[in-house]
Amino acid sequence: MSFSETPLLQAQALKALANKHPARACTCGMGACTAWESVPGERWPAAQVTRVGSLRAPDNFGPEPTYEEFHPHKTRYDSPDAPIAPAFFPYNRCDVFTCGQCDRVLLKYTEYGGYYVDDRVRVVQADLVTDAQPQG
Repeated sequence: MSFSETPLLQAQALKALANKHPARACTCGMGACTAWESVPGERWPAAQVTRVGSLRAPDNFGPEPTYEEFHPHKTRYDSPDAPIAPAFFPYNRCDVFTCGQCDRVLLKYTEYGGYYVDDRVRVVQADLVTDAQPQG
């Protein structure tokens, strides 16, 4: 599936996908990834994952996706119990994958720093997905 053919998933569709593929113990070598975790290319199991969607809006010269994070209960970016809010950073820059070995749903985005590129992965836990929207 090319990036142009990747369906845009909203919160409800992401939650339904996660319910269909419940988070369970990893058997593929990815590790728990319950919070955002750096996953270098050699650790990403490319041969056994399938891109099934994206949370990234298509590039149509519209407004830039927000860098605002969503933490109503004082969680942090790296908290395992942080909400998964597709309208907020970093979720609004993620692609969605399923793993053919451990059957989990994974979110993946690339963090671009001043001098580095870092692929990050988080497993989708359905009970953490929210359809909250930025204000304004």
